[in-house]
Amino acid sequence: MKLVLASNNRGKLAELQAMLAPLGVELIAQATLGVGEAEEPFHTFVENAMAKARFASAHTGLPALADDAGLCVNAFGGLPGVQTAHYATQFGYEKSDTNNVRALLEQMEGVQDRRAAMVSTLVAVRSPQDPEPLIAVGRVAGEIARAPRGTGGFGFDPVMILPAFGKTFAELPTEIKNAHSHRGQAAAQMLALMRAHWFAGDSKK
Repeated sequence: MKLVLASNNRGKLAELQAMLAPLGVELIAQATLGVGEAEEPFHTFVENAMAKARFASAHTGLPALADDAGLCVNAFGGLPGVQTAHYATQFGYEKSDTNNVRALLEQMEGVQDRRAAMVSTLVAVRSPQDPEPLIAVGRVAGEIARAPRGTGGFGFDPVMILPAFGKTFAELPTEIKNAHSHRGQAAAQMLALMRAHWFAGDSKK
């Protein structure tokens, strides 16, 4: 089954492809099909993921999967939230993972409450008008490090510490990260939902 991923983030593509492999799903990045970015005008992950999934499906004719994820920092009232990808731009930096991390650490300098959560919301639709989208949410609570640690992953992985391991996402082996990350949790739920609702009765899955 071919499924268009409503994202051009290669890190997300690789992670989700690996996590959904048991279903035999082939994820195709929307850019390779000539699809641009959908507007994301909403303030919640689920609304933006829904908009992206329907947009990608409408422009490709394929079932679509969208992931809206972000960092929610307690000391900032849950922000940057849905604006995570563009976080650095509000402080005069160009958009990039490195600048996002730099801006976050600068804004948290002197902040004692380092609690934060990484949230991933996956939405899958069979068509743009699908009345029963599949929705899965993963959330991992942790703390923001005072300096980047590790070389793996992407986004805020170098500064997101998982208390259970005492390491950042970027310090963990890929298989461990995927098993315990917010996206890993959401993907596991999505795998079960797809198997139950989309592949029910398919003995090969």
